[in-house]
Amino acid sequence: MRATRPFRGAEGAALDRLTSVDRIQAFLDETSYSAEAIYRAPVRVLRDRRAHCVDGALLAACALERLGHPPLLVDLRAVRDDDHVIAVFHRRGRIGAVAKSNTVNLRFREPVYRDLRELVMSYFDLYFNTNGEKTLRSYASPLDLRRFDALAWRTRDEAAAEIVRRLDSARHYPLVSRGMIPLLRRIDDRSYRAGLLGADAAGLFAGDRVKCPLQ
Repeated sequence: MRATRPFRGAEGAALDRLTSVDRIQAFLDETSYSAEAIYRAPVRVLRDRRAHCVDGALLAACALERLGHPPLLVDLRAVRDDDHVIAVFHRRGRIGAVAKSNTVNLRFREPVYRDLRELVMSYFDLYFNTNGEKTLRSYASPLDLRRFDALAWRTRDEAAAEIVRRLDSARHYPLVSRGMIPLLRRIDDRSYRAGLLGADAAGLFAGDRVKCPLQ
């Protein structure tokens, strides 16, 4: 059963057009990347047509909910890099992801993965910083956004800050051991260039790790 329509007008009409997982991802791909250190609720993403990964994941979760999926976000944690947030969904017992990213490789994943860790590991070799280091280290269990319905997360930008705090404080599960880290190979030059194709330089990691913005 589809979720109740959270807003009306042009934004509601735009949301109504996101009638499949493919259309949700295509909308995010066509949306301008936001290098602004602000959060946008789904209604504002539809209005502004701008988003970074948190904004995009919130919009994806809202649209997926209308297709009958629970609105679930997963936090991916990195070192010397920005964290990343994805919206996950299940189909025929397998898990996939919809995501907005400033880089080529950290977006959509087909629902072919057996479990969450397997899905997250599909990002590992492609998650790198501007120094070419592979930086993904851990992930959290899915966060169900229905827990934030009282904060009106679909329409209020302020709710995103609380969601991000909850993602940050969640238990994260390591993907690699300490002994593995020194042996990780840097990304090769061709993959580096391909991964950053079309990236907004203003949104690339350049110092302290932050919660999207901006990956």
